[in-house]
Formats: sequence, structure tokens, C-alpha cells
Amino acid sequence: MTKGESFSHNPFGALSSNGLPADAGQRPEAKPARKNRGRVDIIRQTAGRGGKTVTVVKGFVGIGLPEKEQLAKAMQKACGTGGTVKNGQIEIQGDKRQEVARILGEANFRPVFAGG
Repeated sequence: MTKGESFSHNPFGALSSNGLPADAGQRPEAKPARKNRGRVDIIRQTAGRGGKTVTVVKGFVGIGLPEKEQLAKAMQKACGTGGTVKNGQIEIQGDKRQEVARILGEANFRPVFAGG
């Protein structure tokens, strides 16, 4: 063995990267995993409300009142209607189930249309 030789042999040493894409050999960026925050039910109700339709979101697990109020405010703004948080549920005036489902999906909840 001469002075400049090493003990290991690299079988890929003679290969060239010509003709490969510029990002070849690099690891793709890992996307942060979307944490699913659980299922929530979206219900359209009219009973006991004088014939008015209300969209009710219930079944939240692990979030407090401040976050529910923040979600309700975002829903009201997106739907252009009023709403409130009562008894741990979010109530939005009118049949706004699609808009509410979109906002809940963006907040990493799994919205499910329940009832009629």
C-alpha cells in the first residue's frame, strides 16, 4: 500500500452526476404532519327556533371556550351571519354547513354532516 491510498474502496467513485436533475440525491422536504383534532358534528336545526334554521357544531374534544369563541367568530365572518357559543356548541344563524365545514377543516378538525 502506498502513502496516498486508503483502506476503503468506493464502488461509486467513478460515477458521474451528469444528466441527473439538479435536486437528485437530496431528501425531499418533510411536510409537518397535520394533527387531526378529532371529529365534530355539523347539524342543521329548526326545531324550537321559530322556524329559523341554525347550523350547530358540536362534539368538540379537548378545546376550551376561548378557542370555540375564536372559531365561532371566524365562522360568523366567513358566513356573513351572527352566531354564538352555547353549552359547548357553536351555533351559526342560517344553513351554512359548507362554509362551517371548510373552516373546521382548515383548523384540522374532521367535520361530519350529521342529521338532516
